[in-house]
Amino acid sequence: MFVDKAKIYVKAGNGGNGCTSFYTEKYVPDGGPDGGDGGKGGDVIFYVDPRLSSLTDFKYEQHFRADNGENGSSRFCHGKNAKDLRVGVPRGTVIRDAETGAVIADMFDENAETIVLKGGFGGKGNARFKSSRRKAPRFSQTGKKTEEHAVTLELKTIADVGLVGYPNVGKSTLLSVISSARPKIANYHFTTLSPNLGVVKVYDDSFVVADIPGLIDGASEGVGLGTEFLRHVDRTRLIVHVIDVAGTEGRDPVEDYKNINAELKNYNPELAEVPQIVALNKVDVLADNEAIKRFKKKTKAECYEISAATHRGTDELVKAVYEKLKTLPPLEKLDYEPFEYAEKSTSDFEISRDDDGGFDISGGLMEELARNVVLDSYDSFTYFQKQLKEHGVIKALKKAGARDGDTVRVLDIEFEFVE
Repeated sequence: MFVDKAKIYVKAGNGGNGCTSFYTEKYVPDGGPDGGDGGKGGDVIFYVDPRLSSLTDFKYEQHFRADNGENGSSRFCHGKNAKDLRVGVPRGTVIRDAETGAVIADMFDENAETIVLKGGFGGKGNARFKSSRRKAPRFSQTGKKTEEHAVTLELKTIADVGLVGYPNVGKSTLLSVISSARPKIANYHFTTLSPNLGVVKVYDDSFVVADIPGLIDGASEGVGLGTEFLRHVDRTRLIVHVIDVAGTEGRDPVEDYKNINAELKNYNPELAEVPQIVALNKVDVLADNEAIKRFKKKTKAECYEISAATHRGTDELVKAVYEKLKTLPPLEKLDYEPFEYAEKSTSDFEISRDDDGGFDISGGLMEELARNVVLDSYDSFTYFQKQLKEHGVIKALKKAGARDGDTVRVLDIEFEFVE
């Protein structure tokens, strides 16, 4: 099964907790704090896996979580950093934030890899909080927690040439003739339900051709499987438009040409600027050349007369495509401003008044400071209050109208305000 779009959920690892511990040894009754730091959580890294050609695996597994960092321990032992989670995707995969649609990364290069989410930092052990006035801190810091995010994966086939046209015009047959690819071929519509890639060898060189599944009227608006197929034309340098010039299915070849080009332009106006060569296929069943003459006169397109079934004219077509490609610029990745999941500011806070008259303090600063709070530790609360004062929170509470005895809430921590 070929899958070229998937939605998955990813989460980097949490940081490990710092340790609260005191050095103990025989004949050393008052050992100082020796709690180690927690380890860093694992990052989530996407990379190009050359073995993959589809997003099928993501149909069955949608949740990816990196490991958490290890907790710190006594004797200044720091927790082990977690291994990064590496997620392989096919080359050509575009990674987007599911909520905004913004591009996180275009996995265009063969060795591309990108960090999508960074693991949380480990918490500090109590040894880190020792000072001249705080000789035996009985608290440590919890590891930084991370959030889960939804991302979409969209595979856009990377090829030098894209074969486009209506169903059953002979695209798959042509690909099988000019390359070693062996796509499924049958005399009915939508035999091809996924792009097939073939390497075409010319002299001592080669180029890649993608057989794009048959398009129909309204494809750019999602009729049939149109938009599912059209995204694979985005990554081509040259379009070979295959036309059933014999009109074996009762359609007008000229109208076919106009309609498919209109669908390409409606889907992405830039596709109208991609150079195009027309392969007039099935000339072997024509009684005369009138249909060919009419097509050339009406369209003024660069045309090559072929019969994929009998191989007639296919060598000339391949050489023409090769020469055309030599004049065209190489493929390039998407032009985009990379989207990054921003970490919450550790300096911002916001104060709001509750219905009961209490004060709620929220924001990144509060989440950062709350990591140091141990509910049953006087040292911890003392340090917490000192940090609130140093960061201007106490001053802001007074300005907001806080008075002695008012209730103040910071996340799950609740205390009375004292001026």
